[in-house]
Amino acid sequence: MADDSRDDTGAGNPEDEFRDMLKEFLAGNTELDPAKLACAAGLPNDPEMVAQLISQLQAALQNTSDGINWDLALQQATGIAERGTVVSLPAERSQLEQALHVASLWLDEATTISELTSVPKLMSRKEWVTATIGVWTQLAEPVANSIATSLTDVLAQSAPEDGELDDMIQNASKLMRNVGGTLFAMQLGQVVGQLSSEVVSGGDIGIPLLDGEQAAILPQNVLGFGAGLDIATDQVQLYLAVRELAHSRLFHHARWLRLQLLSSITEFAKGIRIDTGRLEQLAADFDPSNPEELRDAMTSGALIPPKNEDQLAALSRLETTLALIEGWVDVVTAEATTRLPASAAIAETVRRRRASGGPAESAFSTLVGLELRPRRLREAAAMWQKVTDAVGSEKRDELWSHPDLVPTAGDLDDPTTLIARITAGEPEPDDVDQAIEDLLNDDTSERPREE
Repeated sequence: MADDSRDDTGAGNPEDEFRDMLKEFLAGNTELDPAKLACAAGLPNDPEMVAQLISQLQAALQNTSDGINWDLALQQATGIAERGTVVSLPAERSQLEQALHVASLWLDEATTISELTSVPKLMSRKEWVTATIGVWTQLAEPVANSIATSLTDVLAQSAPEDGELDDMIQNASKLMRNVGGTLFAMQLGQVVGQLSSEVVSGGDIGIPLLDGEQAAILPQNVLGFGAGLDIATDQVQLYLAVRELAHSRLFHHARWLRLQLLSSITEFAKGIRIDTGRLEQLAADFDPSNPEELRDAMTSGALIPPKNEDQLAALSRLETTLALIEGWVDVVTAEATTRLPASAAIAETVRRRRASGGPAESAFSTLVGLELRPRRLREAAAMWQKVTDAVGSEKRDELWSHPDLVPTAGDLDDPTTLIARITAGEPEPDDVDQAIEDLLNDDTSERPREE
């Protein structure tokens, strides 16, 4: 029989007791040190970081909304970006601006896709974070919601079946969602902040993080990329400028591509579910004095169960699209940079860097369950080169004019049929396709050009 004496004596309701228990924990008055919580969450053991974490978790306890505060991710990422920022010298910026100008001229000879209508930007790490955080949160939100839901499910499943504590569980669940969402947002901010020190341009990781109209270079990171290569700085700048402009031109030309790609990634992420059984086991076996097991589970992707058949099929389509994009950029960049004596050496450095990825990319892949680097890149680049050799750059680039024309995974294995199809010519688009194309063209033509 339930003991109701607590209410009769005015000791307070269960929701308040649960909230007070969390506050005691955050104040460091329990066995688990808040610094160890930061460690368990995959955050650095940094006194400033721990203080920020505790502050945000305390705010989460007072939050009455039922959503994730993504501003935390932005605050975390910009804070990390600012710490390592070195202001670029005017001479360095001028040199990069000149490199972008020359790169545009070289690209005109390598592709029929026209130049951008907006001026490329030179961005600091913080500016890159601010400009891209919206896409990062869009990609991460489905997984964050899944984690929050799993936390509340575990809590609900542990409640007595008589329903006596339903009100407490409901309120505690909202607190758990807020706390879990806060931890996830800060983890994402940590990843994006670290990435700001690794990427050299807006399209460096393949995903169109910036608007399709915009190209961007990060001067500080370009300088870091070239350090130790024993290659003249101006050659490195020119090569990376060509890659960035090629990537941006592609997304500006194929206006459907960015929306399709980001939508596909979001749909894939929505299918991710958290292994509640693993979560329950972690909670049952959790040792407050040794949080490494929880940290490893959160940062290794152990809470995300193996992908089902639908997810594997969606992932395969995504990887093919990403490989096609990066492969096209590789081929066009190689053709546009034949004047650079060190172009082959720089290209090999880019390939090695892409293959290994950085620590932040690895963290993002475990956080969201998606690798940013396509596995079939070499096959895609080889296919685009064969198409170029067979039909020329103009017909090659026309394949990006409509989603139905883009090569498939089968074309990566054997481009013979694709080349035969291009050589034979394509039928005229039907009325629906033509109407969509006209609408997209009208939308673009109405945008004012930047002087």
